[in-house]
Amino acid sequence: MKRMKNATFTDELGYAAASLADSVRNLYAPTFRLGITGLSRAGKTVCITSMVHNLVNAAPMPLFEPVRAGRVRRAWLEPQPDPDVPRFDYEEYLAALTAGEERRWPEGTRQMAELRLMFDYAPEGMFSRAIGRHTLVLDMVDYPGEWILDLPLLDMDYEAFSQMALEVAQAPQRRELAAEWLRLLNEVDTEAPLDETVAKKLAEAYRAYLARCKEEDGHFAALMPGRFLMPGDMAGSPALTFCPLPPKAAAPPRGSLHDEMRRRYEAYVHHVVRPFFFDHFARLDAQLVLVDVIGALDAGPAALSDLRQTLLLLMKSFRLGRSHLFARRASRVLFAATKADLVPSAQHERLKRILALLVEEAAKRAEYAGADIGTMVIAAVRATREGVATHEGEELPVIIGVPEKGERFGEKVFDGVEETAVFPGDLPENPRDALREDFTGAWRFPRFRPPPVAPPAPLEPAPSFPHIRMDGMLQFLLGEALA
Repeated sequence: MKRMKNATFTDELGYAAASLADSVRNLYAPTFRLGITGLSRAGKTVCITSMVHNLVNAAPMPLFEPVRAGRVRRAWLEPQPDPDVPRFDYEEYLAALTAGEERRWPEGTRQMAELRLMFDYAPEGMFSRAIGRHTLVLDMVDYPGEWILDLPLLDMDYEAFSQMALEVAQAPQRRELAAEWLRLLNEVDTEAPLDETVAKKLAEAYRAYLARCKEEDGHFAALMPGRFLMPGDMAGSPALTFCPLPPKAAAPPRGSLHDEMRRRYEAYVHHVVRPFFFDHFARLDAQLVLVDVIGALDAGPAALSDLRQTLLLLMKSFRLGRSHLFARRASRVLFAATKADLVPSAQHERLKRILALLVEEAAKRAEYAGADIGTMVIAAVRATREGVATHEGEELPVIIGVPEKGERFGEKVFDGVEETAVFPGDLPENPRDALREDFTGAWRFPRFRPPPVAPPAPLEPAPSFPHIRMDGMLQFLLGEALA
């Protein structure tokens, strides 16, 4: 793999040293690092919470061979591996999902977080089982969707970043959202000496444009820098007081607005993006990429196309293939379309074909690097059940659940208590139809509340969450590690 433009020899040397240290530690305590990635609203928090809850409580999982065969004796939580990284707040998220009548979907990821799960298991094969029990350490690494969009910046200088951002902002679906920032750009002399007031005004207008894109469904690509949308403890930092400017053929004057914006961009990449990538993202054994195909379908063909380009852009930043002593790489990548409970199971294959089309180019890149690639349709927590309704003499497959309070169907506004049946519409049989600009799908994908989960009986494990193919997801990602 070629070295990224903004990665130094020291970065690569540190990465090799960390990979070697990981390999040595694995001789004594086998550890599997799983990255859970997805753009905003893809459902990372719910996915991790459901996965851990079902494993710790020994839920039936027929598609996950180590559990089905009874080889996993126990799974339990341990303190996370990195003391400087926040712990994924599993207990709080679980409480939100199981709070009886007050149950709700937990807040999305706002910072990087980790969670460590231990497995006590018996390996496959008579000889291996005779040797004794094995332990596997599973470290799950969760990233905000906004942060992973920064990874392509590692391979862009400031001029390339500016060129890309301006092209996206001037596209028909973005032009109105970016109007104020584009107007300010036209009024500024970028070669004039730096005026901090002007710099802050431009940066704030650019941040407001990105925020408007995030608030509207269907905008995925080029929402970068990610810390503009989720600054954390960097709020107000000079490293966040920059924005793209029209590229210049010649180098801008020293001390000019353009020169300072370029310097701040480079500082952002150096102090924020590079450590995130080399300290955490590059050291994964497998990668789960959650994709909100349902949300993109709801937003229309332009959103699907935008999502497709974003996934390809992200895959260029992944380190994929087979690990060796000085290079830890993600050898398995699973693309999972989430929220499968919003369409009847008879249409899951169509949803999967749309996902496969969206990730086609990204998957080719991963396969070329030697990684095993999978696509799947899942629901981490199933909020609906299926049924059949009759409309004008025709039987229609419907989904049944409790819509979120405030959801509106026609003139009816739901109160968050009443159950209803919904026919979401038919997904296209040919996935390429969904990307056609003139294609209009008659779909409805309402938001439903989490399902009620009964409290545990005395001396019994907590009930598992209803789900769709979470066990199949675990088999693809972890089955080999627990063999």
